[in-house]
Amino acid sequence: MYVYLSMDSSSETTWETHESLESAGFNPAALEQARNYYESLNSTAAMVIYEGKVLFSWGDVTKNTNAHSVRKSFISALIGNEIERGTLSLEQTLEDLSVEDDTPLTSLEKRANLSHLMTSSSGVYLPAGEESFGMRLSRPARGSNFPGQHYYYNNWDFNVLGTIYNQQTERDVFEDFYENIAVPLGMEDFSLSNTYYKHEDRRSRHPSYLFRMSARDMARFGQLYLQEGEWEGEQLVSKEWIKESTSAQKTVPSNSVFDYGYLWWVSTTPPYSDLGLYSAVGRYGQSIDIVPELDLVFVHRVDSTTLTHQFTRSSVNELQRLQLLQLILDARRS
Repeated sequence: MYVYLSMDSSSETTWETHESLESAGFNPAALEQARNYYESLNSTAAMVIYEGKVLFSWGDVTKNTNAHSVRKSFISALIGNEIERGTLSLEQTLEDLSVEDDTPLTSLEKRANLSHLMTSSSGVYLPAGEESFGMRLSRPARGSNFPGQHYYYNNWDFNVLGTIYNQQTERDVFEDFYENIAVPLGMEDFSLSNTYYKHEDRRSRHPSYLFRMSARDMARFGQLYLQEGEWEGEQLVSKEWIKESTSAQKTVPSNSVFDYGYLWWVSTTPPYSDLGLYSAVGRYGQSIDIVPELDLVFVHRVDSTTLTHQFTRSSVNELQRLQLLQLILDARRS
């Protein structure tokens, strides 16, 4: 049976929707304050799933837009499944996996293992695709840290994970995500045409694996994690991997709210840590924020695919996004 998303969106969906904000236990006036704050930002879509049903959706939640670094949490799920199957191991080193680049790796760099790549601490400081100016500027000097010693948000690590996945499984990361996650979840807007490899050979032989996805399909991925990997009786991602990957593995000194798990941001500071908050986060304000203690998933989007955005680079920063989330949480009646 089809239902309709609440508020802005008129597109049919298989998501169930709460009958009313009041029946879901939320204060409509307080949520209106959150809505006003949302409209004051550069946000283009937001959505909350509460107790497995749509609480609200603002903006166009059906448009597939660039997921940016949220993609990294997608591949975490796929790698977790391969670790479960024994195809991959967190202890496998770059040398074991025959990973190289156009700039040859040193013997020290080859000692970095899959765990180090997934926690952005490989110690391999080479140019990489999809790097921001800030990432290039803050890149440490080669050989300055041992593998696993130092956290640095490193697209080289992330992109190499895509290469490793494809080589070791002899399959394609995008096709596996589509067949093993998107289709079973019933994603309504996503297709393989929303994925592509971005090759930047002057930087690295390892391409970036890029996704475009709608807010409502991101919400399904978040709900999958909230449900510990189970969807309609099928375990799509192992419960043990979800627990491990969304636990803090590396301290991030520059961030006062989050530390880093296996390609997930994990809150380690109250009040969010008390709620078990962990997040998939991307440039300009993309996020899937999962709040296990409240049975809630919050998705936030800034459409970076528009021509206007190419000139303005409009964004929503972490503080603003979390402020919006807090207003939503505050609207929940105790």
